[in-house]
Amino acid sequence: MTKVLSTASGIAQAEAYQGKVLGGVSRTFAFTIPQLPADLRKVVTNAYLLCRIADTLEDEPAISAVQKSILYQRFLAVLRGEEKAQSFARQVTPLLSQATSPDERELMANSPMIVRCTHSLAAPQQQALIKCVSIMCLGMGHYQNNSSLEGLADLGEVDRYCYYVAGVVGEMLTELFCQHSDEMHEKCAEMLPLAPSFGQGLQLTNILKDLWDDWRRGVCWLPRKEFQAFGVDLSRLAPGRRDPEFATALRYMISIAHAHLRNAFRYTLMVPAQETGIRRFCLWAIGLAVLTLRRIDAQPSYCMGRQVKVSRRTVKAVIATTSLATRHDGMLNLLFNGVTRGLPLAPLAGPDLELSAWASEPSGVDGHSAARYGRRTGNDGE
Repeated sequence: MTKVLSTASGIAQAEAYQGKVLGGVSRTFAFTIPQLPADLRKVVTNAYLLCRIADTLEDEPAISAVQKSILYQRFLAVLRGEEKAQSFARQVTPLLSQATSPDERELMANSPMIVRCTHSLAAPQQQALIKCVSIMCLGMGHYQNNSSLEGLADLGEVDRYCYYVAGVVGEMLTELFCQHSDEMHEKCAEMLPLAPSFGQGLQLTNILKDLWDDWRRGVCWLPRKEFQAFGVDLSRLAPGRRDPEFATALRYMISIAHAHLRNAFRYTLMVPAQETGIRRFCLWAIGLAVLTLRRIDAQPSYCMGRQVKVSRRTVKAVIATTSLATRHDGMLNLLFNGVTRGLPLAPLAGPDLELSAWASEPSGVDGHSAARYGRRTGNDGE
């Protein structure tokens, strides 16, 4: 009995820590996740923090690409219960440089508490989270070996990168939502093809917002081929660009992000109207992304992310307006069409079913699927 109480106390402490650290590492998700139904808050918070641990490894310039690939595999082994979380945290935390924020450093040091929460979840939830992080780490490992200021080869590569770092999260969320709601479970086959756009739209928006912050650390995630077609050499980029060619290329990328966010909006309207918490979670993230795109479109010569960051006042306005309309599809359509009016929009061919690794990866994957990764992305033999 004492051991059971001790375990329960430890899990409660870990859950409390999750809520505390979330506010430090994500401004957006710290106010969107609490909107979710109670049974989803804990698991989605845990999922976000697991992905953030992987992101922290990806973004750390002092760790080599080879080291990162090894650490990704160790992290997955920890999630599968094959290695101790404490030894992983002790190995990784000292490797982090000043480029990693204090909040992210604290998260990494306390990753055993996050993993404790993961292992306390229901088995189907654990399987969805481990599946997502496994796919994410596999993709990150590939792109770490190909990142530079010259950008990615083309828009197809940008799509694949966005899928592995964000689109797969949309698929994971869909599975969790469908576990929560029988009505959503019945719509799962319709929602899953749109789910990657939810993550990809948010990720493309972040790529554009953080363009110059990434550039300063030697990384560019823009498509080289498409920018060359507009007369822009990515290897010669510098903050404060004012030439019309760059502005036109930037607008093209805004149009792609806008198209994905439209898919995300369609996805949100498939959520049953009575699931107001899930709808708010989606709508607030989409609304903030659209408003960020508007700021970038209005100020293409921005030099850093904070210049195009949405203000707290605007965040409050998004919350107020969408909360009033959450249950009403007609009102939501009017709001969305109004806030996107004037933004460039590119046609998307439709959901790329070949891009997704979700259906082909078994739940609780073993992390040894590099050959399957090559077949999916067309990178065999590289």
